[in-house]
Amino acid sequence: MKRYILPSIRLTAVLVIVLGGLYPLLIAAVARMAPGKGNGVTVMHNGKVVGYAHVGQKFTEDKYFWSRPSAVDYNAAGSGGSNKGPSNAGYLGTVQERIDTFLAHNPGVRKENIPAELVTASGSGLDPDLSPEAAAIQVPRIAKVRGLPEEKLHALVKTYTQGPLLGILGPSRVNVLQLNIALDDLK
Repeated sequence: MKRYILPSIRLTAVLVIVLGGLYPLLIAAVARMAPGKGNGVTVMHNGKVVGYAHVGQKFTEDKYFWSRPSAVDYNAAGSGGSNKGPSNAGYLGTVQERIDTFLAHNPGVRKENIPAELVTASGSGLDPDLSPEAAAIQVPRIAKVRGLPEEKLHALVKTYTQGPLLGILGPSRVNVLQLNIALDDLK
């Protein structure tokens, strides 16, 4: 038994130093070299911080593009999905509530045309982006509320659409926060 105790204590001490001290310091140093210095990339508008570039925001007013729903109410301190599957009655009820709400605010849209991302939460609950199609389906509502031509809003969505990474990796996407800031800046 003595034969194992001393090596176990030494190994524990080494792992505490490496994993409890050196590794966190290394990660903190790398984070300090990243954009935002490890504190996230803030989005400024008119001299104020209005959000974070890579964290979803909650928009519920009809004059804005709505974000993807969040299972954690957009709380970046506790990201996560609902972990409920499509056979869960509670989950199906939540999705149906979201569909009903979306249709009530977008009367010209048919249920089968709603992109799934507008009624289902992402795995993290913090997705800041929508597909261009999910943004475009909201244009008639926003145009009516703001008194703007739909063509102008479609052009705005197109302007803020980012293509796949390197032209092939991932889908095209629109950052909802940046799009809504641009929307507020329209005259």
